[in-house]
Amino acid sequence: MKTPVFLQPGDSVYVVATSGALKELDNFHKGVDIWQKRGYQIKYADNWPNRFGYLAGTDEQRRQGLKQALNDRDCQAILVARGGYGSARLLEDWQWGETYKWIIGFSDVTGLLWSLARHGVGSLHAPLLTTLALEPQWSIDRLFAAVEGRELPPLQGQGWNGKKATGWLLPANLTVATHLLGTSSQPDLKGAILALEDVTEAPYRIDRMLTQWRMLGLLDDLAGIALGRFSRCEAPPDSPSFAVEEVLRDRLAGLPIPIVADLPFGHDGVNATLPLGANVELDAEKGSLEILPSP
Repeated sequence: MKTPVFLQPGDSVYVVATSGALKELDNFHKGVDIWQKRGYQIKYADNWPNRFGYLAGTDEQRRQGLKQALNDRDCQAILVARGGYGSARLLEDWQWGETYKWIIGFSDVTGLLWSLARHGVGSLHAPLLTTLALEPQWSIDRLFAAVEGRELPPLQGQGWNGKKATGWLLPANLTVATHLLGTSSQPDLKGAILALEDVTEAPYRIDRMLTQWRMLGLLDDLAGIALGRFSRCEAPPDSPSFAVEEVLRDRLAGLPIPIVADLPFGHDGVNATLPLGANVELDAEKGSLEILPSP
């Protein structure tokens, strides 16, 4: 997988709103400030403050914002403003071309990250501009270490079995990724360490999505599964239900691959940067996800 050029302070980075319209302006400006204090020059795509219903502008405005950043020769990375919804709409009849740069974000940005992966390009599943200021310092440092090409320490979770595997890292929001299955933006999952997180999905919906993956046979080619945070994924009060962890174990634990849960990434808490496309080792005996040196 091709890796975009690593950054260094002084480089220009572009703010692009590819999905939902901005709501968290205070946190957004704090996120921009963190990048500026690290020495980066901030540019803004024309559509970043737009609102079109729940979207940050029309599909064409958001596509043009993304093209604006990709076509700027001085731009070294694209900082996605926020998630929400809308990235999949950009991908209809979308062509990436020969220019590729770091795209940094998570949640709905899964659509862009997976589309790039389909074309053999790495990216960063990492805090958005609206969430970066909420991260602890070690997580902020991890983002800049990733984008500047420094070593990343392993992440620690809870292993579900004693297996271990290496593979290429493919992070995703489960809901967004499920809606990309069978489309032109779904990458080949063979040999992947699939890293999943989600938010505000009832346990039965998590069950329904994972059952779809099972029925499509898409879990069969994976090297391993890393699970982050499934936050606010409780059933409504007084509604009979499994807990979300029970659903995850029921749908995944029987697979003949290593699974590590409770890793520190996702919504509503620490969202440790995960470099999509990196070679990683998932060790369920140690409960660790380790980024391996590039070959």
